[in-house]
Amino acid sequence: MLGGDAREEWDGSTMPDARVIHFWDGATLVGQWFAQEVDGYDGIAWDIFYLYGPDATWETVPSPLVSEGVTIFGERYKLRTEVNALLGE
Repeated sequence: MLGGDAREEWDGSTMPDARVIHFWDGATLVGQWFAQEVDGYDGIAWDIFYLYGPDATWETVPSPLVSEGVTIFGERYKLRTEVNALLGE
């Protein structure tokens, strides 16, 4: 999310894995919801990951949260470690 973001200018090749599905939220509704409901602040959660395990449920807010990190690039090794732990690797 950057000033001037436009769907038609976005490069989806940054995550070329066939299992990845890209969605566009031009109104930032998802980021606002996660900021408020998961992290407890008014604003927009962006460039952040939230990791949930196989026992997670989503009634009103997804839980339990296994890990989160910001920025995604800055916390990429943490994310890899946490995902591998969930996968049993």
